[in-house]
Amino acid sequence: MIRWLTCSLSLLLLVLVWTPSQAADRSASLKDVIGALEKGYAGLQDVRADFSQRTLIAGVGREQKGNGEVFLKRPASSTAMFRFNYTKPKQQIVSNGKQVWFYLPENRQVMVSTVAEMFKGGNAIALSYLTGLGHVSRDFTVSFAKEQRDKHGDYQLELIPKKPTPVLARLQLTVSAEAVERFLRQGNVQDLFPVQASVVHDAGGNQTRIDYSHVRVNKGVDNSKFTFKVPAGVAVVKP
Repeated sequence: MIRWLTCSLSLLLLVLVWTPSQAADRSASLKDVIGALEKGYAGLQDVRADFSQRTLIAGVGREQKGNGEVFLKRPASSTAMFRFNYTKPKQQIVSNGKQVWFYLPENRQVMVSTVAEMFKGGNAIALSYLTGLGHVSRDFTVSFAKEQRDKHGDYQLELIPKKPTPVLARLQLTVSAEAVERFLRQGNVQDLFPVQASVVHDAGGNQTRIDYSHVRVNKGVDNSKFTFKVPAGVAVVKP
């Protein structure tokens, strides 16, 4: 269960998905694609989206599926806050920027830890992206995938972390060609993190893919979304 939750969080910290795009007429350079990703991040304040998740467990060849709604907020002076409301499996992951709650209603249990505890053990890249300080070109060695563009014309990237962690050995991103072309034409970013698809590979060979839909960016998310009140009769577990 912890691996499932960790994969979910790792992927969110790295990518936010925008709407599908049409293929552009010409190919942009790798620098252009990275620029569209990096320059959009500074303008991101909050996001709300539906998500679907698939995790392939390498050791047993079994796939786990999940879906739900996610909220993310990046206050100017503190660590980012987030909330995953899973419809399937039924669970919640909530953080106010200092503390994290993993609520498993079927087990009548909530696991509570600090953000620092959650990311200790070398997961500094994940924490960096969650707090809004990460940069693709700083933290990763980036290249185009073997097939530079997919069947829709969108760009496919391979990212290898310069400091791999147990939860992040490799990342694949599919980036909207339309968003990149708009960035090149206008010189600014309108699509904040315009990633169509992403796959996180961990050190054990497991793969987690998350797709987002109905993305709403910078619409204003109240801080109350990022607090969690332990229900009566639920056991609290701390590390």
